Amino acid sequence: MKRLAIIGGGFAGSKIAKSLENKFHTTLIDTKNYFEFTPGILRTIVYPEHIKKIQVLHKNYLKNTEIIIGEVKEVASKYVKVKNKKIFFDYLVVSSGSKYSSPIKDQKIIMATRASILRESFTNLCKSNTVLIIGGGLVGVELAAEICNRYKNKKDITLVHAKNHLIERNDEKASDFVEKYLRKRNVKIIFNERVLKKTGNFYLTNKGKKIKADAVFLCTGIVPNYSFMRDNFSSSLNEKNQIKVNSFLQVENHKSIFVAGDVSGTEVEKTAQNAEHQGKIVIKNLLALENKKALVNYTPKRGPLVISLGRYNGLYVNKDFIIKGKIPALMKYLVEKWEMFKKRF
Repeated sequence: MKRLAIIGGGFAGSKIAKSLENKFHTTLIDTKNYFEFTPGILRTIVYPEHIKKIQVLHKNYLKNTEIIIGEVKEVASKYVKVKNKKIFFDYLVVSSGSKYSSPIKDQKIIMATRASILRESFTNLCKSNTVLIIGGGLVGVELAAEICNRYKNKKDITLVHAKNHLIERNDEKASDFVEKYLRKRNVKIIFNERVLKKTGNFYLTNKGKKIKADAVFLCTGIVPNYSFMRDNFSSSLNEKNQIKVNSFLQVENHKSIFVAGDVSGTEVEKTAQNAEHQGKIVIKNLLALENKKALVNYTPKRGPLVISLGRYNGLYVNKDFIIKGKIPALMKYLVEKWEMFKKRF
């Protein structure tokens, strides 16, 4: 049985491991020992108990996979190095995801990617009177909605976005709706400005605006987790430090190494849905290689998007078709339940 190593246990990595653990000698390498439904993370900041619903231990759904918890230090053409130990492979999947990179060096800033960090910040948020959210993409909008719905008019919330529209990659009607929704709930929105640094008790924008904040959430500037590729695969990294891939999601000139999710150099929105879709293509192509069959081309597709606006409101966007209100909120709830059900059974 050939050896398959997978870096990262998110949507792509966990799916590949579960699908192929009985067809390869599979090793999953992750920095944490559990899968996490990342679209549900933001709710944990206002409802900490929600964390139990969006996490499941890798060992509980992977019955025939070796699980190694640690940080990958190096990837070579035939092995992966973790904790100074070399793990040799016949096939490798890199699905290491991404993280936020902050230009502001301040301990008060909370990176809105880790449920554990967000959960720990719950007490601080309860005490805070002023909240600053940096970034008006999907994460910033959903986080602002969670806070303003949970605390109603008790918080002074400011959202700063460098563009002139929220969630600007989506339909203009969706953008206008979320802006009106947040403003109606007293969220102050500042467009076309960037938060550059902290001065005293204030955060300063590039246009000189001072914003006081007891709690600050960074929701912009994601960077791929790529550092382990620098030594041997620097030529395979693009200008964003994403890993360049061919039409089969293989690293260029390395047919035994596949890439899926946020770290891939594909020109698609970095969402859980797209990561899972890429994972499906990788599964097909690994099996095709083994059976000496033709590989499947990866075709990016823009599927529907469901945006949470608190527990009981949401937005469903499919091209220029939009549904607002409780139905999208229910849809996202059901998606979360289904994804976690699949992991547990």
